[in-house]
Order: sequence, then structure tokens, then C-alpha cells
Amino acid sequence: MVAVIGDIHGCFYTLEQLYKKIVKNYPGISVYSVGDLVDRGNHSYEVVKFIVENNIQFTPGNHDYMFLYFFKDPSSVFARSWFFNGNETTLESYEKHQDEMFVHLDYIKNVPLYYNLKDCFICHAGVSIQYEKFLPADFRNNLDLLDSFITNDLKTDRGIMWTRDPLLNLGKLQIVGHTKQQEITLIEDSHALYLDTGACVGNKLSAVIVHESNIIETLDEKTHLNDII
Repeated sequence: MVAVIGDIHGCFYTLEQLYKKIVKNYPGISVYSVGDLVDRGNHSYEVVKFIVENNIQFTPGNHDYMFLYFFKDPSSVFARSWFFNGNETTLESYEKHQDEMFVHLDYIKNVPLYYNLKDCFICHAGVSIQYEKFLPADFRNNLDLLDSFITNDLKTDRGIMWTRDPLLNLGKLQIVGHTKQQEITLIEDSHALYLDTGACVGNKLSAVIVHESNIIETLDEKTHLNDII
């Protein structure tokens, strides 16, 4: 059994309260996030610090990689895209924490692009259905076959951090963020659960408790106004 949190986007106080709910109801549970820890909300530094200190595992979102590449590879597509995607609040939140910023960037750089767990498959935007034509019919018995496609397509519109395509049915529950929904949304055909419920636009931050592809419970926390105002 695992807990998975949706896109946080700098909403530290909202995250803190949702995390308290999770660990109160499910002591000792492993907690994951689908990424997009930074940008848009006011407290990106505090979010990443909290994630690291509480050993919350996460997959990097496109915003996390834009942040990373802005400093590691300024000429890249990721870096150039960051100017148009809410970087101001992230830079402001790290203004007095520049030494820690580079520690956090290294942390983001080294996390896996996806988690293929017994209970579910976790990534940021999802595995596009476009990959199906390149895979053998029995690929669901060995999801490691996806790895080369995921790695090679990081910068494309169908990549695991960017895609808005319908998602590939992996034979287990695929939990993603990236595409905002008003509520947690399950797409049955692709067995995909969309978990970004717009914390950074004043809606709420959501989490799901999952056991072997079964949804046990959903939890949420209304966005705290000091995270976005």
C-alpha cells in the first residue's frame, strides 16, 4: 500500500496539512508524489525541503526539470521554456537559500523518471498511447521495455513529463499529474488516475491511497491562501 500526492507547485502549507492527514490515517505508509514540486505557488524552496526531509519519493515533473536545466543546461529546451512557466516565484523562494538550491537541484536530477511498483505505476504526465505500436503484445509482463522510449523522448510532446495524449493501459493503475482536473479523475480505458487538482490555482491538493491497483481512499486539502497570494 502506498500514498501518492498530486502536483504541489510551491503550495507548502497545503502540502504540510495533507501529509499530516496521510500519516495520521496510515502510519508508516510509503508516500510518493507525481512531481511538479516547484513554480507558481509561493513556497517552492519549502516544498522541496519538506519532500527531502520526509523522504517523500517523487518523479520529476516538467516544472522540476525546467528548474534543473535552467541552471545545469541554460541553452536547453527545458531551460528556455521556464521563462514562460511561472519561474518567478521559485527564484524568489530560493533567493536566501542559494546553497541549498544546488543541493535540491542535484536531488531532482537523481530521482527516477517513474516508479513501477507492485501497487501502481507512478510518473508525471503519463505513458502515451503512441508507444503501443512499438511494443510487443505482451509488454505488460515486462514494463522495463518502456525505459528506452521514456528516456529518449524526454524533450518531446509525447514524453513522460509533457504528454497530453490518451495514456497507454499498462495492466496496472497508472497514477499521473500534469493535466489539471477539478477532481481526482479515473480514466477506465487506460486505467489511469489523474491526480493534479489545481492546488496552485486555488482548488485543492489531492492524494490517493492505493493497494495493488485498487483505490482505497482519496484525501485532499483545500489550497491555503498564503501559498498562492
